[in-house]
Amino acid sequence: MAINIFSRLLGRQGISKILSQNTQILKLETAPYIFKLTQWPYSTVIQEHLTKQSRQLCSQRFYSIKTAERDETDDFRTENKVTVIGDDIPNPYVNIESSQFPDYIKKFLQRQGFTKPTVIQSQGWPIALSGQNLVGIAQTGTGKTLAYLLPAVVHIKEKTTRKGLGPIVLVLAPTRELARQIEQVAKDFESLLNIRCACIYGGANRARQANMLQSGVDIVIATPGRLNDFLTSKTTSLSRCKYIVLDEADRMLDMGFEPQIRQALEGVPMERQILMFSATWPKEVRHLAEDYLGEYVQVNVGSTELSANHNIKQHIHICDQEDKLDKLKEIMTEISQEGSGKTLLFTNTKKFVDHLTLMLRRNGFKAMGIHGDRTQTQRDDIINRFKTGRTNILVATDVAARGLDVDGVTHVINYDYPNTSEDYIHRIGRTGRQENKGESHTILTDENARQAKGLIAVLKEAKQEIPQELQLMARSYNMEKAKEQEDKFKYRPKKSFNPQQRWNKFRNNGY
Repeated sequence: MAINIFSRLLGRQGISKILSQNTQILKLETAPYIFKLTQWPYSTVIQEHLTKQSRQLCSQRFYSIKTAERDETDDFRTENKVTVIGDDIPNPYVNIESSQFPDYIKKFLQRQGFTKPTVIQSQGWPIALSGQNLVGIAQTGTGKTLAYLLPAVVHIKEKTTRKGLGPIVLVLAPTRELARQIEQVAKDFESLLNIRCACIYGGANRARQANMLQSGVDIVIATPGRLNDFLTSKTTSLSRCKYIVLDEADRMLDMGFEPQIRQALEGVPMERQILMFSATWPKEVRHLAEDYLGEYVQVNVGSTELSANHNIKQHIHICDQEDKLDKLKEIMTEISQEGSGKTLLFTNTKKFVDHLTLMLRRNGFKAMGIHGDRTQTQRDDIINRFKTGRTNILVATDVAARGLDVDGVTHVINYDYPNTSEDYIHRIGRTGRQENKGESHTILTDENARQAKGLIAVLKEAKQEIPQELQLMARSYNMEKAKEQEDKFKYRPKKSFNPQQRWNKFRNNGY
């Protein structure tokens, strides 16, 4: 009985084999200790302790992580500005042939025309294959999707799947667009490697998604809300999901998904590997990593500070609020004269997406708009038109700021400046992807004065030209805030001091 409790409690791969081979010894040596463990309330502290103990008992690697020589590794990390923090760090995969990937992975990459890994892939692949938890910090458009999906496929190929038992791999994404983007990459594995995947998100047919889950899948790509809907209704479970990816973790936390993320992670086994990818490294992401990853290896490609893609030429335009539309028309005319290319235009409200789309179409531009009020069918159709070139201008809210990987986007325009510098970086990051060049245009008015300082920091880091008007805007805003603080204390009424009342506070009360 004690042996069975111990096996279920640890939930470790291979522990049953150890127990079956050493039943008599374990009965004598561990039964009293097991009995004590089962009396404790289940807690995160005990969970982490047991996980660490069981990893020592059953540590095994299914994958080779033999890699490049040390000198070559140091040169690679220095040249590509890669910082790696953690213990037992494998060296990067400099090329595919020497990576010692399984043969079916090499053949898959060859069929896809894949020749050389990106920086995050080179360092992320061996860490993920070694079974360690990973935090990857890299700019958008650097190949993070394949950095976690390829090790996930290797992980799946070591398992056997049975109908209706839930996925082996879970990928969480903040938006429908990013989830669909990941699904398109994962679909490449379905026919070539016999991997089954399902993408679940709000706004789509729930019954169809439920049928896919119950028929048995290997990879589930999901937004947090729809995933917890299916978990609560017992449509699926994460009881055997041992490879979890949190993609764009910073964005999920910004959108308020932390409770849903934590709820989902409570259902995964203790023996799990979690990979977290993000473009920035704010304190909220750090707290989530500390809570659920425990010990992990962190890979930083470039700086962890706010940094934009250096392949993007950033243009800043400052004007009055009533002149914004005229400035936009001027920018659009200039872009159209440069030749063919796709343009992504951002504004902050759904209503103004429709207004700008109509205005551009009346002026002869092929424009379409996308925002959260569009149905999923409409959103898919509009994005497909943009990708295929039938529409070369897409007007959008921040639903398209992340996860939209479209070839040929040459220009990004911020008609409205976003709320944060992080969102600005993600917006302009839709161009200049995969070492291509791109340009961004951002229109600012006096209403954006509070964001001027943050924008200047981004421009400085990217070695971009900083307009004098932007510097004056930031300086004027700082002086205005300082004056407000000064006036706040200057006109505060001072309390009069009466030394006779110092030692007798009851004197005026008649005592």
